[in-house]
Amino acid sequence: MKLLIQLVANPLTLIIATYLLPGVSFIGSWWQLLIAGLILGLLNSCIKPMLKFFLPPFILITLGLFTIVINVSILALLAILIPNLSISGIWPAFWGIMIISLTNYSINTIMDYKD
Repeated sequence: MKLLIQLVANPLTLIIATYLLPGVSFIGSWWQLLIAGLILGLLNSCIKPMLKFFLPPFILITLGLFTIVINVSILALLAILIPNLSISGIWPAFWGIMIISLTNYSINTIMDYKD
């Protein structure tokens, strides 16, 4: 069930970010957006834990704010991997991560599932 929720949530968060932010755009069909959401989920489940494992001093020194840098890096990597996704600068990527995180949190809260 959790996988299905994330499968729907990630493309939805990308849609919301592209709608709200002028520096983030996605040009493509619904199945390409679904693939982008899947890749975002894979990056979050594979790359993000590795970065958090290897970079705990930076996370501790910045009191957790370095995780924002990790998330922005993952979104930038997604933009490199998906040619239909365009992010024009660091600030659109930052605000895109904020919107994606808040939307995912809201969807997960509404669905009220436990890990």
